[in-house]
Amino acid sequence: MAEQHSTLDDMRPGGKVDYSVRILTLIVVTPEATVRETHAEFVVLPLYDGEIGIAPGHSDMIGRLGFGEMRVTEGNKTDHYYVDGGFVQVSGNVVSVLTNRAVPASQVDPEVAAQQLEAARHRPTNTPELEALRERAQLQARAQLRVANKTRGHKTTTASH
Repeated sequence: MAEQHSTLDDMRPGGKVDYSVRILTLIVVTPEATVRETHAEFVVLPLYDGEIGIAPGHSDMIGRLGFGEMRVTEGNKTDHYYVDGGFVQVSGNVVSVLTNRAVPASQVDPEVAAQQLEAARHRPTNTPELEALRERAQLQARAQLRVANKTRGHKTTTASH
C-alpha cells in the first residue's frame, strides 16, 4: 500500500504540488461540523450535471455538487455517503467538499426518503418559487432513495481497481 502523506508532504520546495504523491487528502465540511478528514486513493462525487471521479494528480477545479452518493476509496474499502449539494474544490491533492449535509449511506432510511418524496409530490406549486422548492425536495428525496437502496445491506464494499 502506498505511504500516506500529509498535505505539507505533498509540497515540493517553492510551494509546488508534487503530483507523484498517490494519496488524496479529503475534507468534508457541513455548516455544523467537519464530517470527515482522511486520506483516500479515489473520490467520486455527484455534480449537478453528472458525476466526477477524482484521483491524485487531478487538475485543480471547483464544481457545484448535486444531490447523491459520494464514494471514498481507501485501500481495499469504499465508504458511501449521501451528500446534499454544495461545492467541491480540488487543489493539488486536497479535495474539499462543502455541503449542507453528508451522511453515511447506511444511515439513510429508504422508508423516510420515500415518505419525503411523497410529501414533496403533494406540495403546492401555485408560484414559480413554490414549484422550484417542490422540485428541489423531490430531487433530494430521489437521491436519498437511490443511495439508500444501492448501499442497503453493505456499509463497506471491496474496491475494484
